[in-house]
Amino acid sequence: MEFEFRRNRLDGTVFAEFSMEHVALGRWFAQELGQDVLSAQAILAQIHSLQGGKQTQFFQAGKDISLDMDQEQVRVFVNSIDFDEDFELDEDMSLYDTESEAFCGLEDFEHALRSWLNFLQQD
Repeated sequence: MEFEFRRNRLDGTVFAEFSMEHVALGRWFAQELGQDVLSAQAILAQIHSLQGGKQTQFFQAGKDISLDMDQEQVRVFVNSIDFDEDFELDEDMSLYDTESEAFCGLEDFEHALRSWLNFLQQD
């Protein structure tokens, strides 16, 4: 899983860009977690609880994107997708959902989260 973190030097806004199949993770980092170091550390503690077998699942509902972790994988997903109920797709078509949901391994997520914390603590 590839990712890059950037900061807008003018207003301090942070951005997380992830590889194409993990775009939703980038949105979760930037929009839901943002610059909240304490929340990131709390999620790291949950990861350690999962890895240590103290719990089997962790779920955190976000304003727009939620986080769901178990002992092996992480899922982030958009809480709701707004589209017209009368909208119908042709048989050969499907909705593009890469930006609305992403999965990764727990260890990969932990690595990205630690990198995010290091990024936030720079400057």
